Amino acid sequence: MTLADPDPESAAAFVADARSDDLAVSLVGVCATTFEGCAERALPAGVRHVLCKPDDTVLVHGASGRDPVAWSSGGDVTANVVDDALELHCGVGDGADTLTVSFESVQHAAAFAPTNEAGDVSGTEVDLKERVLSNPDLVEDGFRALATERETPAGPVDVYGRDADGAVVAVELKTRRAGPSAASQLERYVTALRRDLHADAEVRGILVAPEITEKTRRLLAESGLDFSPVE
Repeated sequence: MTLADPDPESAAAFVADARSDDLAVSLVGVCATTFEGCAERALPAGVRHVLCKPDDTVLVHGASGRDPVAWSSGGDVTANVVDDALELHCGVGDGADTLTVSFESVQHAAAFAPTNEAGDVSGTEVDLKERVLSNPDLVEDGFRALATERETPAGPVDVYGRDADGAVVAVELKTRRAGPSAASQLERYVTALRRDLHADAEVRGILVAPEITEKTRRLLAESGLDFSPVE
């Protein structure tokens, strides 16, 4: 997916949509950066290349050199329109160690699925779904698959079933390393099912993927959700 000379609103929507799909985003344009941490650093406006990876690593590259001129890793990345300009905010809330990239203009935007160097599951999400349906214990021992693409107000659940104790389980499938958006997506499904079903229904969520980022692991734990690695 690419965009040429997008306006700020289109660029912000492009970044948000790509990141929700766990894609990497490449932006080239005139931007300035500020970093607030142990020491404050700022770069004036100039043409730079900004790369946002699915694990929330953000790299800002200038005209020369191997290393980025600014970078951030481990915090939330948001894209908004501020004062008629695209602004990327990278960090934890409004606290320390935050990188802000403000674009005067975006010349080119691209989104792509980077290769997972640790290795991906061979095949598509459909293949993984068929594996789960034929061998439900891939999710966890005693899991029973009851439906696929089960509709909820938050969207369709990949696999809907029950665990060994009879609790409802929403299963989200990813065929590559899963990022924070996968945990957020699964939490939305679980919340929607809890509202949909009777009040005393127990609903769990399990993310099935080859591997997950550390931030994703933290988000799952904070939401009471589980991770099941596929081989």
